[in-house]
Amino acid sequence: MSSAVDYFVQEKIWFDKPRYDDAERHFYECINSTSHPAQELGANTILQDIARARENIQKSLAGSAANGAGDQGELITRIKSLELENSSLNQVVEDLRLALSKLECRVAVLEKSPSPAAAPVSAAPCTNGTSVQQQKTSPPVEDEDDDDDMDLFGSDEEEDAEAERLKEQRLKEYAEKKAKKPTLIAKSSILLDVKPWDDETDMAKLEECVRSVVADGLLWGQSKLVPVGYGIRKLQIQCVVEDDKVGTDLLEEEITKFEDFVQSVDVAAFNKI
Repeated sequence: MSSAVDYFVQEKIWFDKPRYDDAERHFYECINSTSHPAQELGANTILQDIARARENIQKSLAGSAANGAGDQGELITRIKSLELENSSLNQVVEDLRLALSKLECRVAVLEKSPSPAAAPVSAAPCTNGTSVQQQKTSPPVEDEDDDDDMDLFGSDEEEDAEAERLKEQRLKEYAEKKAKKPTLIAKSSILLDVKPWDDETDMAKLEECVRSVVADGLLWGQSKLVPVGYGIRKLQIQCVVEDDKVGTDLLEEEITKFEDFVQSVDVAAFNKI
């Protein structure tokens, strides 16, 4: 008997397991019972938020509709006021056009009719700084019935003569001013290649013949002998000419007249000065 008791004492047996199982079951039941109210509370909060959002949306839609109606009414009112203003402006423009046409008619009539009094003396400015005084006089009109006896073309002829005289004076002054202005003379620098017949040609005599060509606006410059080949040398000479007086054709024609020394003449360089 004692050995059996010792065996059970040494053996590890969990005699309280049912009690622990009941405690564990009770624990989990408590947890599950407390989670359900929290979930229900969260769901109720979400539903309330949704309801409030719907209510806000409906209010916004109602307010926008009211504002749209108000803006539309204001827009219609502004359009009507603009139409009235436009019509009044059109009327003003039409009145101005009529007044302008009447004024043009009156000016045309006044220009055709003679002046009733002597016009004041006016000075007409000229382009060159001088001025010419023009006097326009006409006899005073004593009676409107005397218009038929007046010469309507006399003043026009006098004005034409005065304008012609003024024009001639201006042309004369312009010509004098242009004559006093110094004119620019166009010049060119020409380099000529003068080739002899053979190596026996006297190049000094050839250069003397070339320089003997004299013309108004021609000035000879430096020269040198340039080898061509086989003992033959050509004369390269420079000159300055006035474009209006001397040309390359004239130089070639005058130089080639020395047939005993000159075979050909070429323009090596041509530069404007």
